[in-house]
Amino acid sequence: MLFQSRYNTLDSKLYSQQQPKPLHGAKAGHFNLTLANDLQWSDAEKTAWVDICSGKQTFDVFSPLAMVYAGHQFGHWAGQLGDGRGLLIAQVLDKNNQVIDLHLKGAGSTPYSRSGDGRAVLRSVIREYLAGHALNALGIASSNAVGFTSSLQGVQRETLEPGAMLLRTSDCHIRFGHFEWINQYAPELLNDFVMQCIAWHSPECLEQDQPIIAFAHAVVKRTAQMIADWQAVGFAHGVMNTDNLNITGSTLDFGPFGFLERFKPDWINNHSDHQGRYCYQNQPRMAHWNLSILLNNLMPLAPSTQKEAFKQQLIACLADFEVTFLKYYQEKMCLKMGLPQFHKDSFDCALHFLHILQREQLDYTQSFIRLQEQQFTALKDDCIDRDGFDAFITCYQNIRTHQDQAQLNERMQQHNPRYILRNQMAQQAIERAECDDFSEVERLFDLLATPFTPQPQREHASDVQPPHADASETAISCSS
Repeated sequence: MLFQSRYNTLDSKLYSQQQPKPLHGAKAGHFNLTLANDLQWSDAEKTAWVDICSGKQTFDVFSPLAMVYAGHQFGHWAGQLGDGRGLLIAQVLDKNNQVIDLHLKGAGSTPYSRSGDGRAVLRSVIREYLAGHALNALGIASSNAVGFTSSLQGVQRETLEPGAMLLRTSDCHIRFGHFEWINQYAPELLNDFVMQCIAWHSPECLEQDQPIIAFAHAVVKRTAQMIADWQAVGFAHGVMNTDNLNITGSTLDFGPFGFLERFKPDWINNHSDHQGRYCYQNQPRMAHWNLSILLNNLMPLAPSTQKEAFKQQLIACLADFEVTFLKYYQEKMCLKMGLPQFHKDSFDCALHFLHILQREQLDYTQSFIRLQEQQFTALKDDCIDRDGFDAFITCYQNIRTHQDQAQLNERMQQHNPRYILRNQMAQQAIERAECDDFSEVERLFDLLATPFTPQPQREHASDVQPPHADASETAISCSS
C-alpha cells in the first residue's frame, strides 16, 4: 500500500492512539480482492489479509487511533461520542490517487466506548459488508470494506454471538459531529480544523473569496445528492444522527439499514426509532436538519465585523438543499421511468407510479423492472384499482411518444437494479455464516457486484421476491 497519513497530523485532542485488541481464534470470512487491488495492496498484504482484517497486523507508518466527536442522536444532544468500537488503522492512496481511510470495526474498547465493549458481532459485520458493496455497485457514494473475519470468541448482545471484525474503507470519516465536539470542548481548534477539512476534501473552495461558505455549499450539495441517490434506489439508512453523516456525502455507518421491498414510504426499519424519525420518507428532511446543525457550528468562524452577513450566507447555503435534492431526485426518477427529463409532465408521471406502488403495496425494485420490460399486463394484474393503472399507462405512453425510446430504455436499464440486498437475503447469509459456511456471503457478493445484469444461474427466487403481503414488517436492531 501507498500510505498517506494525515489525520494523525491534527491536534492530539481530536483522537486517542491505541492498538487493536484481536479476537480469539480469528478466521477468514470474506475478502474483497477487487477493492484490495484498487487500494494497491501488495501480494504480501493480500496474503496477510486475515491478520490485517482481524487487528493482528498493523503498520509501522501509522499508529491506529480512535476519533472523538459528538452528536445529536434522534434529535437530542448526546454529548461526547467517538469511535467506541473502531480504529483508523491507516490512510492510503488508491489507484486514482485518492486518500482512503482504512477503519477497523470491532477492534475493542476505546476511551469513547462509554458502556460498550468495543466489539462487533458477525451478523452486523456481514450486513455492513454486503450493504457497502451493494451501494458501491449501484453507483452510490458509500463506504466499502476490504474484508471481514469471524472468530471463536463470543460477544454478548441479546444472546451470545460470534465476534467479528470488519476492515471498512471510506473517503472520509469526518462527521458533522466532529464540528459539534470541537465547538463544545475545544473551540480554539475550530478554524484550523475547518481549513484542514477544506484542504483535504474540498480544495477547490480555497480558490474562492470565502472558502468556508464555499465549503458549506459543497457539503450541502454532496449531502443532497447522496440522499437523492438513497431515495431513488429505495435505501433507508435508519439512523441519521449527526455523528453518522460525513462531510463528503458518502454513506457511512450501516446499522439498522434496509432496502424498500413493498413500497411503504413510512416503513420504520430501526426498531429503536419508535416515532419514525428516520423512516424512508423522512430522510430528506432529516438531512436538512442535520445540515442546519453543521452550519450552525460554522458560525463562530464569522468575521467579527460581518457576523450577520455570514449568518445569512449560511442560511442561503441551507436553502440550496431542497433545490439541489429535488433536481437530482427528479433526474434520477425520470431515468428510472424511461421518461425525458425536459418534458413538463415527466416527474408528475413518476410520482403517479409511486402512488400506485404505495396504494397497491407493490415491490419497489421489481415494479421498475416490469415497467422497464413493458410488462404492463403483469403490473396491472397486481393492482386492485385497474382503472387507475390504465390512466397511468396512458399518461406514460403519451409522454414517451415521439421520443427516442431506444435511448430512454437504455437509460432505464442503467438505473433500475434487478438485485438489492433484501433482508431475507442477508439473514440467510448470516445464518449460514454463524455455522461457518460463508458460501451464501460469496454468492450474494457476486450477485450484488453487477446488480443491473440478469444472473439467472446465480439468483435465487427469494432474491427478487418481496415478503408476502401479510408478512410483518422487519425492523433491525441497532446492536452490533
